[in-house]
Amino acid sequence: MEFMKSTIKEIEERFDNDVERFSKLETGQQTTLDATFNMELITEGIVRHYPTLKSVLDIGCGAGNYSVKLSQKKPDIDVTLVDLSQPMLDRALERVGAVTQGKVDVRKGDFRSIDFGTEKFDVIIATAVLHHLRNDNDWETAFNNFFGLLKEGGSIWIFDLVHQSDTALQQYIYQELYGEYLTGLRDEHYRDHVFAYIDREDTPRSLMYQLNLLEKVGFKKTDVLHKNLCFASFVAFKTKECHP
Repeated sequence: MEFMKSTIKEIEERFDNDVERFSKLETGQQTTLDATFNMELITEGIVRHYPTLKSVLDIGCGAGNYSVKLSQKKPDIDVTLVDLSQPMLDRALERVGAVTQGKVDVRKGDFRSIDFGTEKFDVIIATAVLHHLRNDNDWETAFNNFFGLLKEGGSIWIFDLVHQSDTALQQYIYQELYGEYLTGLRDEHYRDHVFAYIDREDTPRSLMYQLNLLEKVGFKKTDVLHKNLCFASFVAFKTKECHP
């Protein structure tokens, strides 16, 4: 069945009205498997890889959970927060500003259309945002932009909903196993509600698709951090070997 996907404006409006749910560092995002585990995994991984970390871009930052967690570990970093939703950005600025001694810059809008310059950031964080990308050109353009935004030796850290390439596995992992998880959170009506907004808003790609695309646009080292059913976290590094 074909669904009419939500527009950027419609997605923005939904998040405008959902700030409180995304402002809970301890509980994370209920519908996302291993949310708090991945937050700790990614932020600790960043700190261990970059002992002198300075500049971070958090795209689709929501209420700022990842940047809050990272700033608690590394309180002198400069953070650029990007989101479609102004209420989300207001909350993120308040929360991140309270824990970092560095600069906090806020940019409202679609990260694909904002001019950040080139080679500006040590780290990009992209959590639960890339599934809003649509066709292959959209994905490749976004990944090319990430590569250009990073300094030499920089990296992008991603946690998101992923799709299985095999139809039977997608049915089993997503519809059945993830569906059971959502039903357990509340009931079948809630499961159907979550599946409905995923169908309206999201166009996830497989983990392998994204890893291959990262290499295609120039990243030379990728690593899978964690995968549980239809959610995965992974990282890609821009190294000196990227230049011809």
